[in-house]
Amino acid sequence: MEKIELKVVGLSYSQTQTGAYALILKEKSGNRRLPIIIGGAEAQAIAIPLEKMTPSRPLTHDLFKSFLDSFDIILQEVVIYNLVEGIFFAKIICTQNSKNLEIDARSSDAVAIALRCEKPIYTHDFILSSAGIIIDEDEEEAEHTEGESFSMEPTGVSPGEEDSLADLKKQLEIAIENEDYEKASKLRDEMKKRKKK
Repeated sequence: MEKIELKVVGLSYSQTQTGAYALILKEKSGNRRLPIIIGGAEAQAIAIPLEKMTPSRPLTHDLFKSFLDSFDIILQEVVIYNLVEGIFFAKIICTQNSKNLEIDARSSDAVAIALRCEKPIYTHDFILSSAGIIIDEDEEEAEHTEGESFSMEPTGVSPGEEDSLADLKKQLEIAIENEDYEKASKLRDEMKKRKKK
């Protein structure tokens, strides 16, 4: 199965889930975004290498990187390989003495480690097709500079049964324009659900 490289675009605070954040990944050669809802501790672990900060004492992901370095284990890549009932599955691919190793991981942990090791992050097309959000070229040009953190305005709106598919599509476009990827993800899911009926 062909892999698609992703890069971290930023983190957004979730106004709808207390203590939650959206990790936003972008396909490197395309216009799709993959929002993954993560906890506060996981967001902090990802923000540290993004902001090029050095904690006074090693955090868990720093310890993991030190462990890899100490035992001559080379992290090759991270792959977000599956999505089941809204949960993303990832694996860390490593080599040690020409032996390949695959370690199962939460996607947030895998991304935090990949950032520290400066290694690529991949996924598959079926994941981007089912959970990704498409950004058109005009919105792509209008986006903030790469790596800048996003902030999300409280949406307070969830799709109502009376909203037509056209209404939902318009709400989706507005959410994407406002970089409200969590709301856009919910609207996309609602549209898919209604199309199946």
